[in-house]
Amino acid sequence: MINELITNHSWFLYITVALFSLAIGSLLNVVIYRLPLMLKQEWIREYCELMNIEEEKTQTVNLFFPRSFCPSCKTMIKAWQNIPILSYLFLRGRCYQCKSPIPVRYPLIELGTMLLSLYACWHFGFSFQLLFALIGLWLLICLFFIDLDHQLLPDSITLSLLWLGLIANTANLFTPLAEAVLSAAGAYIGLWIFIKLFYLVTGKIGMGNGDFKLFSAFGAWFGWKFLPLVLLFSSIFGTIIGLLYLYLHDKSKDTTIPFGPFLCVSGVATLFWGQEILNWYLHLWM
Repeated sequence: MINELITNHSWFLYITVALFSLAIGSLLNVVIYRLPLMLKQEWIREYCELMNIEEEKTQTVNLFFPRSFCPSCKTMIKAWQNIPILSYLFLRGRCYQCKSPIPVRYPLIELGTMLLSLYACWHFGFSFQLLFALIGLWLLICLFFIDLDHQLLPDSITLSLLWLGLIANTANLFTPLAEAVLSAAGAYIGLWIFIKLFYLVTGKIGMGNGDFKLFSAFGAWFGWKFLPLVLLFSSIFGTIIGLLYLYLHDKSKDTTIPFGPFLCVSGVATLFWGQEILNWYLHLWM
């Protein structure tokens, strides 16, 4: 029955994935906004316990409470005002109550999530590979924007991505399991040693521990063959974008620029086109 549905009614499956991924994109917006707040609350609580001081009472924030609200007027957003993309267009990009502008990033994340999910469907077909690829893509979208906003790669996401890759490769979906395990360990240790040596030579911190864990996650997904590709792409892309950012915003060369978003983009490129790029590169030199 499932094979018949995939063969004869693939259009229905694409529509289902499109609608579902739009809803996921809306959820990702919540995670991107609220997870850093949740981590901040946790860190403040731990600090107060460690220092034996009374914690200032604030409203608890998690992924489900309180309900979505306008950051400007604090009015709760009704269900019809929270439909992915359509509500933004209907409201003309403004809060229904106070008319404050709604960041265009919200519908763009929803749209981007849908387009990446549909491309993954076309690329992998309706398979177990697709299931893991979709979850991996959604996690990378969260990491991209959280690191862009806060220079933070939460362990709850990077480690979930790492374990997801290892679970996927118990069935050799992307690379053999033994290679995935060794590549994950080697990626973390190798990058950690390189950055420590960089610090000893220059006295500067090149990247944070979150970047090591994200790079390790790519080792768990793709194996060691693609790790140089991920690092090369992210370094080139990061250098170009970083220099443009410093120039256009008149920033000093010591300005900190998050590396995680470039790793995420490289990871997505490797997921979809890694083998083709690797073949092209090897052909270029052989």
